Parts: sequence; structure tokens; C-alpha cells
Amino acid sequence: MGVFTGLLLLPLAPVRGVGWVSQVLLETAEKEMYDPAVLRARLAELHRALDDGEIDAARFEAEEERLLDELERRTPRRHSAAHESGDVR
Repeated sequence: MGVFTGLLLLPLAPVRGVGWVSQVLLETAEKEMYDPAVLRARLAELHRALDDGEIDAARFEAEEERLLDELERRTPRRHSAAHESGDVR
């Protein structure tokens, strides 16, 4: 980037900075929200709420299914595709 281009784009620096900060915040929030440890903690809290009578069984089942689906998507598989297909030597 030349000096002239840098001077022309200087007024946009705050906008680019805000865009970068919001992208970093979004990525961090998504990591924390979908972290398997956080999802397991939310499942434990959901079970506690059901045991304490704070939520009914229908809401528990719907939320539990959503959390388990998300946990399954976020947890890496431990077996390779070859192992699952039975091609292991």
C-alpha cells in the first residue's frame, strides 16, 4: 500500500477497526457458546432445573435434544472413517 493510498483510506480506519473488533467478539462468543464443556455444563443445569421443578418435562426434552445435537456436532469423532467402515488392519 502506497503512501497516497494510505492517506486516502485513513478516514476509514475507525470503521475497519470496529469491524475487526466485532468479528473477534463474534468468534469468541461462538467459541464459548458452542464449546463442548459449556454445552455439558448447560446440560447439567438443565437436569438440575428439571429436578427442582423449574421446568416441565416437555421443555426439558426439547432443550436437551437441542443441546445434545449441538454437542454431537461440536465434539470431534475419535474414530476415522476407515475404522468405522471396518477397513482397519
